[in-house]
Amino acid sequence: MRIRTVVFVALAWTMQAQTPAPAPSQAKGAAAPKQTKAPAAAPARQTPATLAQLMKGILYPSSNIIFAAQSDNPADVPPAKDPATATNPLASSYGQWQAVENSGLAIAEAANLLMVPGRKCSNGRAVPVTNADWPKLVQGLRDAGMAAYKAAQSKNQDKILDAADVMTTACANCHDKYREKPTVADRCK
Repeated sequence: MRIRTVVFVALAWTMQAQTPAPAPSQAKGAAAPKQTKAPAAAPARQTPATLAQLMKGILYPSSNIIFAAQSDNPADVPPAKDPATATNPLASSYGQWQAVENSGLAIAEAANLLMVPGRKCSNGRAVPVTNADWPKLVQGLRDAGMAAYKAAQSKNQDKILDAADVMTTACANCHDKYREKPTVADRCK
């Protein structure tokens, strides 16, 4: 019994010692001031993918879905036997026009990734985010993605044809300047 009492008293004393004293401005019955948490530090940006990997992993597949919608009406693509495992995005669980919408948004969002400092080209050069023309070229891609998204929302193939033209132009503008070089070593300059 004596041990329990000693442990209880020690625990109570420890808890009381750790409890902060009330602020002088806190009178009995006064509302406690709101405690604010310091904002969490933003995680450091990382760029594990090269520019070419972003192109192959996001932009190329997404643009192909938009280009496919030029000739095949997405509404006419039947769902796959198991849409959850479909390899054709137009026949997947998020298929048909929704796949085209999502592809347009993926392109617009990927444009943001093209502006992250520290990203490298496949040849090891830095992506030219500080070049005067780079933000304009990236904005052209973002605009193309949003044009495709809006065209897909309309579910109108004629509008997809127009959006695909905008995308083709945006891609060609950048590729002509930074990609179409005699060797890979010459890219991104």
